Formats: sequence, structure tokens, C-alpha cells
Amino acid sequence: MNSSIPDTSHPSLLLRISAVVVLLFGLALAGGGLWLAVLGGSWYYLVAGILLLVNGVLLWRASRLTTLLFSLILFGTTLWALAEVGFSFFLLAPRLDILVLLGVWLLLPFTWRSLPAEQRPAQKPLLGALVLAVLTLGASLLFTHNDIEGKLPETTASESSAQQDPAVPDGEWHAYGRTLAGEHSSPLKQITPQNVDKLKVAWTFRTGDIIGKNDPLESTFEVTPLKVGHTVYLCSPHQRVFALDASTGKQIWTFDPQVKDDPTWQHLTCRGVSYHATPADARTSDGMTPPAECQQRIILPTNDGRMFALDANSGQRCQNFGQNGEIDLKDGMTVKTPGFYQGTSPPVVTRQLIIMAGAVTDNYSTEEPSGVVRGFDVYTGKLVWAWDPGAADENALPSATHHYTPNSPNSWTLLAADEKLGLVYVPVGMSTPDIWGGNRTPLGERYTSSLVALQIATGKRVWSYQTVHHDLWDMDLPSQPSLVDLKTDHGVVPAIYAPAKTGNIFVLDRRDGKLIVPAPETPVPQGAAPGDRTSPTQPYSELTFQPKQKLTDKDMWGATMFDQLACRIMFKQMRYDGPFTPPNTQGTLVFPGDVGMFEWGGIAVDPQRQIAIANPMAFPFVSKLIPRGPGNPAAPNAEHPPGSEIGVQPMYGTPYGVDLHPFLSPVGLPCPAPPWGYIAGIDLRTHQIMWKHIVGTTRDATPLPLPFKVGMPMLGGTMVTAGGVTFLTATMDNYIRAFDVTTGKELWSDRLPAGGQSTPMTYSEGGKQYIVTAAGGHGSFGTKQGDYVVAYALP
Repeated sequence: MNSSIPDTSHPSLLLRISAVVVLLFGLALAGGGLWLAVLGGSWYYLVAGILLLVNGVLLWRASRLTTLLFSLILFGTTLWALAEVGFSFFLLAPRLDILVLLGVWLLLPFTWRSLPAEQRPAQKPLLGALVLAVLTLGASLLFTHNDIEGKLPETTASESSAQQDPAVPDGEWHAYGRTLAGEHSSPLKQITPQNVDKLKVAWTFRTGDIIGKNDPLESTFEVTPLKVGHTVYLCSPHQRVFALDASTGKQIWTFDPQVKDDPTWQHLTCRGVSYHATPADARTSDGMTPPAECQQRIILPTNDGRMFALDANSGQRCQNFGQNGEIDLKDGMTVKTPGFYQGTSPPVVTRQLIIMAGAVTDNYSTEEPSGVVRGFDVYTGKLVWAWDPGAADENALPSATHHYTPNSPNSWTLLAADEKLGLVYVPVGMSTPDIWGGNRTPLGERYTSSLVALQIATGKRVWSYQTVHHDLWDMDLPSQPSLVDLKTDHGVVPAIYAPAKTGNIFVLDRRDGKLIVPAPETPVPQGAAPGDRTSPTQPYSELTFQPKQKLTDKDMWGATMFDQLACRIMFKQMRYDGPFTPPNTQGTLVFPGDVGMFEWGGIAVDPQRQIAIANPMAFPFVSKLIPRGPGNPAAPNAEHPPGSEIGVQPMYGTPYGVDLHPFLSPVGLPCPAPPWGYIAGIDLRTHQIMWKHIVGTTRDATPLPLPFKVGMPMLGGTMVTAGGVTFLTATMDNYIRAFDVTTGKELWSDRLPAGGQSTPMTYSEGGKQYIVTAAGGHGSFGTKQGDYVVAYALP
């Protein structure tokens, strides 16, 4: 027989199966590639699909041309991938992985054993193409396109000896951010970059508060504990409070407010409790002597709209506070449906007042509770003042003829305060629904997505700064602001840092709200849905983590070239003109996404060293408006919210519902390529990002525990110590990590028993420094749930 003619008399079943696989791959690529080409995307997939179909036919016929054609496909794909994305491993891998595996299969003698040796295809061209592809992937691992290498300034002797807040002993942690300034930092120095790798578990406490089937999807264990005296205080998702011995973690007392399970609520979480100690010269807001009971008290807001005052020593209710130690935060509201108004974050507690804001149900209706911020007497629970951001008279108190404005902008996150200036700083969110604003009024939008300074004593507004105009993307201020006295050439300037979901960090003079770091108004995409409008410009801070380049379909990712192709098609089908692309019925890519580049964890600042540690993330969402009419979304029950912020939301009272969801591939992976999460160091003297490194692995996010370091999304913040170490537990893999503050180098990690979507804290007890974090997971984030509080210390 002439050997130049393909011999099809001996192809084995294995070759036939291999041919069918190649034909199916080619059909998928050709079909998807044609679709992408019609949408204006790359023609590569169509061409590669057609060539793979031809290759499948040759393989079916056991042709010697099979490996030669496949070599050309693999060689061409490698060159195309390099031309399109350069030496980026995460973007090269899905373009090459399937073809490399097919090439290896075709290279194996086992594949061709049914054919005589003289009829087997040449292997050298295929071997060369494989070597080129593998070397390209290997070389791409040497390139880091997203990291920034650098150093933060070292601590000077005068800075290292300065005391942060004399009211809070160095070894204690009295508020969510340690102090009312929201610093999330400690002057403790026992743990250093040199010894942090010796940390061991000192104690573990389990709350017994396990998330159940009747709890909402957004059930989370996000608490940052407090430490006062010799006691640690914390709360669990059902707002149960625990007091623990600081040296052993043994329970001293517990309090259960009996919050009921309800799967229709959007949230079930407790980020922390607040603490107050009665000063020697204390007076109530009425000028009276405070009661002798509860000289130290714990303040607890709950998800069903109540607030409790507890004796810090016994856990008993403070009887002189409200009625039997509790007040109803729904008083004065027109909407009192349980779950519509929730206290998910601990209030600011000053010398005399509890200043409380709250969360409302997002994207359910235009008739929801007010976002009023209120000041209550810390001893009696009496309402002292109110600031209603949606009312013409912002400070009007409720009466028989006046209620708080329904659906006014709310502040669901943590506040900060400067008692010397007499100001409390409120990061304000949205008037819900978030995604359509055609019926909003100028009065109702005055303070949306703004930072507002109020007088602590009266609640009167002193200044405000709006970070997003006519917000249609839920880009509110989600984080506790941080107060820093900036050392400048012109003296000390009292500054406030406000991280935003957009990735901007707005830096203002906290006395008057004037910008310290410029944030010029910049033109943004236009073209809102019918009946709505957009602002022509938005402020862009010069201190920002917002991506400098817009996404393109080249940035789409996947486990293979097939889901990467699907992501490219979906990307091309949506509208995306960069940040602030208006929502529409076609579907809009929102990047940064609704969850934000910053969330409630905020940033950590070392006011003495004048540095900050941030952990931004970049995770796109899809926002698609659904017009009223047949098929329009409806809530499971017209009297209750839908139970989640993800998925179809009804937005009653507007012309649209909305479908909000992460931008994921058909196999559930994020469509945009990693990295999705970073840790970064900022020099506050220059407001420059000095280092930035990806953080987090895929170990707990994939069926196989593969610890690829890709930079994972995270919920929770950083904590920094004067010892030069910063700690983070927020990533989607179950780890606590320690980093060198100066360089950002990872120094140590330990496996947590559940998801660590919380912000760690530190304290000292008995001469030993402890690092404490909650590990209980996050429902909608998909991390492992539990009920653990874990403390670490040096042996």
C-alpha cells in the first residue's frame, strides 16, 4: 500500500472517540466564535473552531496530517494569545490549557498504537508547538502585572512612643475600630515581623449560634470583638452577646435577645457591640445624675429593630434604659414591618449619647423605613435628637403629627466621631430602590452616597460631601471612616478618610469637609433608562484603587477556552462604557460591582506612622432592569422583602424590577480574569500607594482544594499593629494571614475552621498579646459557616 495515502482500515475505538471529542470541541468553538464575531469580537474562535473540525475529520480517518494541522493550530493559538494578552498567566491559561492537553494526548504513542509504525503521524512539529506553549505559560508566571513593589516609611522614635488615645489603654479595644476614630490599629508591639511566624492558637470559643435553614441567605458572622479590662465582648449572628475571660476564652456570661429566624429578611448579622463607662462627673441629657446601676454597659442593636443596654459585668439588662433595658428603634417610623429596619452595625457611643443609624431592605419598595440617624441618652434611652436626611426639617422629632421620612437615605455601616471637635461622621447610603432613581426628588437626594458631619450634641448638620451624584449603582459609602491628624509642612491637619465602593478614598478636612486630596469632577457615561436621568460628571479622588483601564472582552477569563468564550459573548451582549455606565433593560456590566471595591471592613491606619493598610477587591456585577408587565418580578410575599440582595429584586413603586448578580461564567467562575483582591500600603504623607499584592487562593472556592494564589474577593477589613504587622482574615479561603507593614510581604498564615469574613482585633492580657478573629463564614459569599472565635498568641 502507498504510505502517502491515509490508511483508515485500522483506526481503533480510541482514535474514533478522540476524533469525536475534537469534532465536538471544534463545533463548540466554531458556533460560539461565529456568535462572538457577529457581536464584533475576535475572529480567532471561529477560525480555530473550523480548523479543529477539519482536524477531527483527519483524526477520524487516522491521517498522518492530523498532528501537523494540530501543531499549526496550537502554534497559531500561542502567538495569538501572546499578541492579545501578553505574558499574563491567568489570561493565557484558559486560551491554551485545552489545546495543550489535546496536544499531549495526540503526542502519546498509546493513542496511535492501533496503526503500524510507518502510518503514524509525525510528532516533532507537535512536540515543538507543545514546548512553545508550555514555555510561554511558564514564562508568564515570572511576570506580575498587578503587584506594586515598594516600602512604607519606617517608624521614627517620636512616633513609636506616641500614645494613640489616652482614654483607651494600649492593651484594650473599646470600639469597633478600637477607638471612635475608626483606626483599626493598636499600639501593641510584642508581635513583630521577626516572631509572628511563631503564633499559635491560644484559645477557641464556640458560640453555639449556628445558621439554620430558616435564616436568610445573608446570614454572616462578621463581629469584631471588644476588650475592656479583663473581658472580651462579642455578638453572634442572632445578636447573642458573650462575655469571655480574656486570657482563657472561657464564657463569663451570655445574653440572648431572642431574635427570631425569618428567611425573608435580607440580613442576619452582628458586626459588634458598643461599650460605655460612666465618667465620675456624668450627667444624663436632662442634667440628672445617672443611675448607680450599669456603671459599665454594653450597647446591642438587633436585626428586628431593637436596642439593648446591658451591664458589662453581669449581662443583665440596665433597667433604667428604656423599658426593661431596651428601646424600639422603629418608633417614629411609618413602616414597622419586622426585618425592614435592622441594626447590623454597632452604634457610636460618646460620653453621653448613643448615636444609632440602621440598615433598610434594599431594592424592595419605595415605601420603607426612614434612614434617620438618632442620638439617644446612654443612661435612659431617651431620644435626644434626630437627623432625617430626607426631611425638609432635618432635625424634626417625631410626634403625633410627624413621622420620619419614609425611604430617606440610610447609613447601614459604622460611624466615627471626634469628641474634641464635637462631631460625628456619618457615611450615608442610598434611598432604596438603588438601581432606578426617576422618582427621586432633590430633597431626597441631598445626602445620598455622602459623608456627613453632625454635631454630637444636637444632631445638626455641619457639612456634607457627596461622593456619587444620582447614584444608580448602589455605590454608597460602605465603610467606617478613619480619622487621622495629618502631619504636613503647614502643620497638623485633622483629616478624615472615607473609602467608597467605587474604589476611591476621599480625604477631607474633618472640620469643614474641604477636600485635602483633589477629587475632580469627571465626565461619565450617559443614557439612563426611560424616565430616569444621570449626572454628567462624578468625583474621582486622586487616591483611588479604581482600575485605570476599562474592561474589554480580552479581559474575560474561564477555566477553559470554552467558558472564556462564553464570557466574551456575554460581555459583548451587555452595555459597558466604564464606571458609572447607567443601568438598562439590555443589561449593564457594573465594575466595580455592587459589592464594591471597599466594604464595611474599611481601612486600617497607623496615625503615628502616618500610613494606611487597605484591602480593595474588584468583582463585577450585572444589573438588568426588567420593565413592569408580564414576567415582571414579584416578591415571594407582597408583605415581606425577598430575602436576598442578589437575584431578582421587585423595586415596587418604580417602573422596573432588577436582576442583580455577579458576572459569572456558565461553570460558576468569575468572568473577568483574576486577581480579584489585594492588600495595599498607603503613605498618608504623600497619599501614594507604596505597595500592592494579590492575596487569597482558590483552595476553598473550587471542588478540588487547589491553592492557586489568584487574589480572592473578600469581606472584612485589615488590622495594623505598632509592631509592624498587619492581619487579615477576609478572603474567600479560610485563612488568617499576617503581613509586613513596611513591604506587604506575607509572613505567616494559619488555617481557620470556617470562613473569616470579619475584621480581626488585638489586645494584651497577662503580659501577652493576642490576635482574635471570628470565623463563621458568610451565606451569600459561599464560605464555610461556623461559630468560632479564635485567639492567637506567641508561645
